Amino acid sequence: MTKHQIVIVGGGSAGIATASSLRSRDASLDIAIIEPSDQHFYQPGWTMVGAGIFTKGQTVRSTDSVWPSGIKRIKGAVATFSPEKNTVTLNDGSEVHYEFLVVAAGLKLDWAAVEGLENALGKNGVTSNYRFDLAPYTWDLVQKMQGKTAIFTQPPMPIKCAGAPQKAMYLSCDAWLKAGKLNGIDVSFCNAGPVLFGCAPYVPPLMEYVKKYDIALDFGHNLVKIDGPNQKAWFKVTKDGEEPELVERKFDMIHVCPPQCAPDFIKDSPLSGAAGWVDVDQATLQHTTYDNVFGLGDVTSTPNAKTVAAARKQAPIVAQNLISKIKGQSLEPLYDGYGSCPLTVENGKIILAEFGYGGKIMPSFPWDSTKPRRAAWFLKKSILPWVYWNFMLKGREWLTKTSVQGQNI
Repeated sequence: MTKHQIVIVGGGSAGIATASSLRSRDASLDIAIIEPSDQHFYQPGWTMVGAGIFTKGQTVRSTDSVWPSGIKRIKGAVATFSPEKNTVTLNDGSEVHYEFLVVAAGLKLDWAAVEGLENALGKNGVTSNYRFDLAPYTWDLVQKMQGKTAIFTQPPMPIKCAGAPQKAMYLSCDAWLKAGKLNGIDVSFCNAGPVLFGCAPYVPPLMEYVKKYDIALDFGHNLVKIDGPNQKAWFKVTKDGEEPELVERKFDMIHVCPPQCAPDFIKDSPLSGAAGWVDVDQATLQHTTYDNVFGLGDVTSTPNAKTVAAARKQAPIVAQNLISKIKGQSLEPLYDGYGSCPLTVENGKIILAEFGYGGKIMPSFPWDSTKPRRAAWFLKKSILPWVYWNFMLKGREWLTKTSVQGQNI
């Protein structure tokens, strides 16, 4: 059995950032990360790949190249958790013992939840920026669009980056507008939910772009089946006071945001709550049952937007609270639900949505965050990727002040 003081499950954005934050606070800590993948992705960049602004190669590096120094890597995947014994078991049957556990396992893109979707992707006009290999196909479809009907879908919440489905839509529409094609294309946003965006103050400025691009908003439309070769999609349509009905739609291009859920090995574990996510206190990020377990990132039950920006804020909070737990001190840094969604409303302008628990607007910059800005575009295109690779993954904590403490942690 392998033993480590701190074991982190998941070597993605949240896991590596937490390991680096821990290491920057106490270099003597014995930390290991369990991570099977040889590639590390900057997923916020895939929206830009789908609009021809980034190449997909700009959004990926080898896992070894981003691995924090002094952190042990266990190359494998977790099969089960035994929190009563402080162990995790890997797929190969080996056990890893921990004193403290951090779960940063991300979420599962549940492509199979939509009938026919897995086989349809990547051809016949069916695409998704939620997959590294498909984002370039999105841009290819946009450039070569000859048909009349483009559909962009959004499944029930929660999903990773709730604005991403409409980011793809706005950038596609902007490209068609500039190419003189938009008037001949019927664009619709088929959203399983009842609203355009969950944080209400950002809806009016987004509606201005909906009008500009003449987008049909079809709320209560949940994609349940797709036939790629025949370019047909079926939606379960739910309206207040009416029985749900199945509606068939034709398309020439469809950008699909897949349903999302906790990974199976999380859902089936003692760490999960009723909805399948790792059940943590939404402020301290400590597990609600096992006090030597913490969680962060997309995998947790916290009611915040599941974004890289949220993980960037959460990592130093988990690091400091875990060290406090080791020392027998109280857990003081509290997560306020901060998340950020740079809404790419056109090529060159972004509405930088920043908000916390309860939909409270939490701007990082001295401007009205509901306005589309070129400065915010520059931030997403040029600054945030650099911050990600050179700051967040290396434990250099940029803009991580907590509203509770009023100081950097």
